[in-house]
Amino acid sequence: MDHDGEIATERFSAWLRRTRRALRTGEAVAVPCGDCTACCTSSYFVHIDADEGAALAAVPDELKFAAPGRSPGGVVLGYDRRGHCPLFDGRGCAIYERRPRTCRTYDCRIFPATGLTVGSERPAIARGAARFWFDLSGARDCADLAAVRAAARFLTEHTAAFPAGFVPENPTQQAVVAVKVYEVFRDAARATPGAVEEAAPPPEAVEATVSATVAAFARFEAGKTPA
Repeated sequence: MDHDGEIATERFSAWLRRTRRALRTGEAVAVPCGDCTACCTSSYFVHIDADEGAALAAVPDELKFAAPGRSPGGVVLGYDRRGHCPLFDGRGCAIYERRPRTCRTYDCRIFPATGLTVGSERPAIARGAARFWFDLSGARDCADLAAVRAAARFLTEHTAAFPAGFVPENPTQQAVVAVKVYEVFRDAARATPGAVEEAAPPPEAVEATVSATVAAFARFEAGKTPA
């Protein structure tokens, strides 16, 4: 496959392990952004939780707003009329070393990984994500990619079968959930070597798959699933 003009990234399984660890711990992910600042200029609301003392201290009070539905003490950072984060200084983040967890763990490669699209309202993110391609040279890489994409498809195709609110409306958060629960689809993916799209449960297994997915999400959130 010709990847001219695109950016090679790591083995998919290695990326997946690091991404899951970052989602669990809040540690920063290393994305080869180059000069791309799309995530800072694409009308994103940035949630800051109450335990993020450094980020809360770095953001001026007048830029912090109540965050309905979040943990007590959490706030949200909005964007200006251009869609820019108010802490974007024209080149990057003005508080980069103390940036919120949402920003530290954001990785646009989650879109090519899950096969989900960010939406037409964020074309810069879509262009940035499309630059990347994963190394799928190993059987495990292919199987893990198939499982992640199957999880994303299942979530979006069977949203109504899940408890209300389980599947987020936001495509970024949908992709995050897919990464957290991919293990439910892993065995089917490994049974089809080399495939990246076929790891789907049969129609009669939808109810069981929904239950398994909800349980996998709970295990991930409780830290009971290996990264």
